[in-house]
Amino acid sequence: MAERDVEVSFKKDTVSKLLSSFFKEDKTKLSGDATLLMAEMLKVFVQEAAVRSQKQAESEDCDQVEIEHFEKILPQLLLDF
Repeated sequence: MAERDVEVSFKKDTVSKLLSSFFKEDKTKLSGDATLLMAEMLKVFVQEAAVRSQKQAESEDCDQVEIEHFEKILPQLLLDF
């Protein structure tokens, strides 16, 4: 598969709604900068998960990344973040 230089990002509205759903008080507000920062953190997290999953698959001599590879790297990934 050819490597593509496509910029992937999360929609600001989606991140805002996701974060707001965890607020306990209705008065809690979320600034635009906080939303952008969280979107960037999600992007880095997903990219790191993909790279680690790919390395796990390669270490097992697999040509394709499966959910099992992701499950194996997830505990350490969560500890790192």
